[in-house]
Amino acid sequence: MAEIKVGVVKNYFAKPSVAAIEITEGEFQVGDVIWFKGHTTDFQQEVKSIQEEKETISKAVKGQLVGVQVKERVRMNDFVYKVAD
Repeated sequence: MAEIKVGVVKNYFAKPSVAAIEITEGEFQVGDVIWFKGHTTDFQQEVKSIQEEKETISKAVKGQLVGVQVKERVRMNDFVYKVAD
């Protein structure tokens, strides 16, 4: 199981439990498994939806700032990896 770095967490919104992720390289899409890894963060989850500027999109690519709902708290500067088989 390989992981490919795709971005970094820029912000976290507690009430909707959403991570703002800056895509720095690569891409991911709905249905992919992503891994949040940081000093105190370490979990994987399937991407259920992606939003950019309050619009639902199916794929996040380099250069975008997107929102993804998360099951656990994430922190600024946590790394985001796409898990590949």
